[in-house]
Amino acid sequence: MKRLTVLLCGLLLTSVSQAAYAQTAESPKDASAAQTTPPIQTPAQPEKSPGKQDRLFFPEGWIFGYVQFDIAPPHNEPDPNLCAANAGDYGGANSQCTAFARYLLGGNVVIHPFGRTFLRFLKFEATPTFAMGKNVPQYLYTWSFQAIGMERSWAAAIDLPKRFDIRVTQHFLWWRGDANLGPAYLGPNGPWGRYTTIGVRKVFGTYRDYYGVQPWK
Repeated sequence: MKRLTVLLCGLLLTSVSQAAYAQTAESPKDASAAQTTPPIQTPAQPEKSPGKQDRLFFPEGWIFGYVQFDIAPPHNEPDPNLCAANAGDYGGANSQCTAFARYLLGGNVVIHPFGRTFLRFLKFEATPTFAMGKNVPQYLYTWSFQAIGMERSWAAAIDLPKRFDIRVTQHFLWWRGDANLGPAYLGPNGPWGRYTTIGVRKVFGTYRDYYGVQPWK
């Protein structure tokens, strides 16, 4: 009987020691696994910042355009049609009508002054070109910056879907100084004169990519 009791006690101690060893052997593994497993994080939602395009007047991107400067080499002068082509017949190099340009400074400006309500579709556009130079074809070629005048036009337009717009455009007579251009002077009409048109424009290609996001669209 005593031998049976001793045997049972031995078996019980053996099973208890094996269970304790297995528990201590698994604990570091579980701990290391818990440490190496990254916690699951919920991605933070970006905060919505108030955009300037929400302003009623002068929203973000309310003005854009370009400025361009050109130089014409001799014998390639732009002719604003202020002087007759044969201006040299009226004095040669001493002709009073020397309005043949060497330099052109121009550009285009588009303004969307409103950012809310239906007024956000309204825009204005201006296209001025300044001409400078003092030349007479076949007789006089200089690099002078003498002011000749300015050609200008403006437009009021309304943006439509599919990148169309409807517009009213007005082109003005050439503005120039008070210098006397002599008998070869043709008047201020320039190549186009004064006119007003009503038209439709379609923008295509990479226009929006080039100028960036247009908040009024």
